[in-house]
Parts: sequence; structure tokens; C-alpha cells
Amino acid sequence: RNTELEEKLHSSIIMVSDNSTSAHYIDTFTDFKWENAYLFQPYTTQADIEKQLGVEFKDPSNIGSRDDIYLLVFLNQGKVVQYAEIERLRTNFSLGDKESLEPSNDIIYIER
Repeated sequence: RNTELEEKLHSSIIMVSDNSTSAHYIDTFTDFKWENAYLFQPYTTQADIEKQLGVEFKDPSNIGSRDDIYLLVFLNQGKVVQYAEIERLRTNFSLGDKESLEPSNDIIYIER
């Protein structure tokens, strides 16, 4: 769990004005190597997480029964290397029309 990344994202969230959408480059928040990142919404099941990641990952956040966080999972060379629990704080997150992020295409949208 990358709590430093969580804190950086939290700071970005509170800077977004109500009733607006803001785009953020995830790579500016990371200091580790990653090839793909996946964003999971509240109530995503363990099976759906593993299916999308394509690797085994025991979700420590228990997001399948939670509505207060999003889960951001980073992979490098086919292995989970980091994850972050992102507090919702009356906020919605999306990757736009992408299934996952890559360092060269890493925009996450924050909507309040």
C-alpha cells in the first residue's frame, strides 16, 4: 500500500472545485516503475479485480463491500507493485474511455 501516493491524490482531490472535472497525470504522483494501472470502483468484486488485472491479487482493501474508496492498482512486468486506496470525498474518478493507464497515457479524471 502506497500511503504517500494516497496523500498526494488526496491533496489533488481537495483542490478540485465543486461541480467541476479536473485531469491529473498519475505519473507525476509516482516514484516507482509501473507499466499499467487499473482503477476499481466501489463494490468491485475480487473476481472482477483479478480478471481485469490478469494476475492473482488478494485485495487488502476489501473494496467489494465498501463505497468510501476507489482502488488504484499498479503493475510492472506482470506483477502488482503498488496499490492505493483513494478516499471518495464526494468525488468520482474515471480513466475516461481507457481500460487502464500507461505511463505515456496516464490521465485520471476527478469530478466533484
